[in-house]
Formats: sequence, C-alpha cells, structure tokens
Amino acid sequence: MRTHSVAVIGGDGIGPDVTAAALAAMRAAADRFGFTLSTTDFDLGAARYHRTGVALDDGTVAALRRHDAILLGAIGDPSVTPGILERGVVLALRVALAQSVNVRPVRLYPGVQSPIRDLTPGRCDMVILRENTEGLYAGGGALVHQGSANAVALQQSVTTAAATREIVDVAFRLAAARRGRLALCHKSNVLTYAGRLWDEVVEEVGARYPGVQRDYVHVDAMCQHLPLSPERFDVVVTDNLFGDIISDLGATVQGGLGLAASANLNPTGSAPSMFEPVHGSAPDIAGRGWANPVAAVLSGALCLAALGERDAALACEAAAATVVAELPALSGAAMGASTAEVGERIAARVATADPTTIGDPATSLMSAMAAITPTAA
Repeated sequence: MRTHSVAVIGGDGIGPDVTAAALAAMRAAADRFGFTLSTTDFDLGAARYHRTGVALDDGTVAALRRHDAILLGAIGDPSVTPGILERGVVLALRVALAQSVNVRPVRLYPGVQSPIRDLTPGRCDMVILRENTEGLYAGGGALVHQGSANAVALQQSVTTAAATREIVDVAFRLAAARRGRLALCHKSNVLTYAGRLWDEVVEEVGARYPGVQRDYVHVDAMCQHLPLSPERFDVVVTDNLFGDIISDLGATVQGGLGLAASANLNPTGSAPSMFEPVHGSAPDIAGRGWANPVAAVLSGALCLAALGERDAALACEAAAATVVAELPALSGAAMGASTAEVGERIAARVATADPTTIGDPATSLMSAMAAITPTAA
C-alpha cells in the first residue's frame, strides 16, 4: 500500500481547527482510494516562539525536509510583533525548501454566491501562479534620514532568468494539462527591464509548447478583467507582488478567503512542497468555531494531487464544494455549523463524492497538478 509522509503545522489561531478538518478529509480519501497518510506534528508558531525565542531552527527545517509534503494551518498571533512569525516561519520555509511557485486556484463552485453579479461557475475557473522567492519581496533596500522631512526609502526588486524560467515552465505544463491557455501578467510598459525579462522567458519556454495559446495583460488591466470577465483566463503567471494582489482579488471573486486554497511548490521535487489556506490565523475568531475549513480542505486536496493521488484529490474537492454550497453563509456563526461540524460533513462525503457533479474532472486543477508533479512521474 502506498504511504505518504505529511508534516503537519497547525500553527496559530484557527489554524489547528481548519487543519484538523483538512486531515479528516484527506484520511477519508486515503481510505477510499487505498493509500495511507503518515503524519508528524510540528510545533511552530506563537507558543513555541514565546517558549524559546526562536521562530524556526535548522534542525526543524531538516526534519521537515524528510517528509513528502507539508500541511500548514496558519501562522501569526497579535502577541508577537508582526513579521517575526510570518517571515521567520512561512517565508523562511519557502526559501529553505525552494518552494518557488505559489499556486492559487480561483474557481467558483456550483451553489456558491460570488459578489460579482450574475457570475456563473462556467465563467470562473482559473489558476494564478505567483513567483514565490523574488521581486520586491526579496530585494534589499534602505531607509535613510528616518523620521525627518528628508527621509528616503529605497526598495529594490530582483528578477532572475532562472527563477522566472522555473515558474514559467510550470505554468506552461499546467496550461497544457488544462485548456491550453496561458496569460502573462506584468507591467512591462513601466517596469521595462523586469517586464522584458519575463517576456523573453515566456517566449523562450513557450516555443516548447506550441499547443498553448499565449496572452499578455498589464496588472492594472487584470484588476478590471478578473472580476468582470474571468473566463478570459485559465493559467495566469506573474511576479511575486502582482501575484499577491491579484490572487486575493480572485479569492473575493470566488466567494471569499474561506474558499481560498494555495500550494507552495518545489517544482523539482528536491524538497517537500507546502499547502496552506490563505486566510491567516484570524485570532479574533479563534476557538469560536466560526472558521470555514473549506480552504484548508481544498489545500489538502492540492497536497494529494501533488503527491500523485489524483482521484483522492478530486473527491476531496467535490466533497468540500458540495458541502459549502449547502451552507447558508460562508463564515461566522451564520454558517449554521461549527468548523468541526463542517469538517465532519466534508469527511463523510468524501466516501461517495462524485467529481463530475461540480464540473469536468479533466480540466480540474487537481488533475493537472497530479499530471505534472515530479512524484507522479
């Protein structure tokens, strides 16, 4: 029987609760499709930081590296200065484990109400790939004459052909496994040097994928097109900052952060990839049972897909999508059920979930992820 080892970081706030729901669904899928999950809990987050003064150490990174995948709930707590945990754990792991490709699905599921009037599921099913290690987020800078009327802040951006080529290749492979359409999102009319490099890499890599149709959109235009005509896009590839912004806009279009899953991929398989909902730790509702676990379950489905378990991933996605469509609200007490109760419903439904009830499994991101993952090769 196949066995996958998964490192589990429940983290802070609502993280442990939504992670428990994700694991319940993943285990139900393992039972249905004949594999096992071996999980190891890792104590990372505010509690550990308060105890030790260390956000992340080399020994923990080495232990995480020995797993096939990492499932992360949420990191961040108001008792710790902002940035210490977020940068010291999440961003540090992305760099240490070479997770250069951030994957953000934007899919409106049947029965889920989008704030965009008259938007239908058939018009909204895309994936945004965000370069995860460079851009403005990795560049250096300085703040001189701080506190004076003459203060000057410098923030540098870094773009390398190697990192750009890596994510663009993943984007073309995903596009080829889905609907054969890829769009580059940048601001090449102003950021001329970085934009030119992205253009050149897309041209270079795209030559190996003649069946994939290419498009380009400026990031400001993307902020208009995404909510009004999301059907224009299938696979979107972009840089770190732009991806951060437009993927959150996409989350709003699909119904909110409670449905927003993500993957931080190591595209070569040299270290584990990490899967997490993007809603954060939400300390204001921690312990109240108001968190929607669907984003965590969908992140778990992405994890299964990246481990090569296509059918299990599709079942988890279908179970989560059909349960969330039945909720009277997508978060808070108005959901009509607690986080744990929603998680139990999803896990129970995994046993019989039919992916065709929410769309064509062949074009699901879960299928495409399973097709391109190094572990499935």
